[in-house]
Amino acid sequence: MTEAAPIADCWANLWPAELFAAYPPMAALYRRLRIEPRMALTLHDILREAREAALSRVVISATAFPGSPATNRAVAEAVAEAPDLLVGCASVDPREGMDAVRELRRAVRDDGLRGLKLLPFLYGRPPNDAIYYPLYAACIDLGIPALVLTGHTAVRERNEVGRPLHLDDVALHFPELRLVAGHAGFPWTDELISLAWKHENLFIDTSGHQPKHFPASLTHFMDRHGRGKVMFGTGHPLMSYDRPLAEVRAMGLRPESLHAFLWGTAASVWGWA
Repeated sequence: MTEAAPIADCWANLWPAELFAAYPPMAALYRRLRIEPRMALTLHDILREAREAALSRVVISATAFPGSPATNRAVAEAVAEAPDLLVGCASVDPREGMDAVRELRRAVRDDGLRGLKLLPFLYGRPPNDAIYYPLYAACIDLGIPALVLTGHTAVRERNEVGRPLHLDDVALHFPELRLVAGHAGFPWTDELISLAWKHENLFIDTSGHQPKHFPASLTHFMDRHGRGKVMFGTGHPLMSYDRPLAEVRAMGLRPESLHAFLWGTAASVWGWA
């Protein structure tokens, strides 16, 4: 495996500085992590960091909540700036019922977005709540994956909505739905691994966590019986690319496992060549 091999970041966010003002808990998190300068990153910065790291694809998402500037239209405009690199992912507020479903369909049809991102802590309900089910059905109809944040929220919202076990109900009811469970389900990573092993279309994204700190069970899974089930993500702008990619390459993964983690799994989920 060479450094020229393709790399995909399957979980990045279009978060203009205004988003941190619109949602103060996220700004508080960045201050707690001492990464305040990353709250000011622009689309130009995202593209520069991705290209310097030789990424081939970055799945960049909207984030829906009242007053959010990270809209589906904003993501579509960002993708238009770099269609060779960026893949747009929609976000809608499931509390809006059929209006959310209509907006998802519009974003895919008119804006060309290729997925749906859901952050359950923003809506106070776990991902197996009835409010999400019309959106999952729409994702199947539209042929797009659903990215669902799992694990510790990090921001000061209820962790319980992030328990990976909630996705068991979703995967059982919608076996065709391609589900990407974000942030590795930490601290319930083993719970998420068991679900990814069980459900053919449930995948794990590792965004939000530096690779050197991955639980040993996750590293074992992605290098052996879970090869093709785990994909690389950063949670950009949370982290840049140099450190996590260097740590990935130092993990000692088998070449075929490294390729699957950095590219192959995401390429399969999104249907890239």
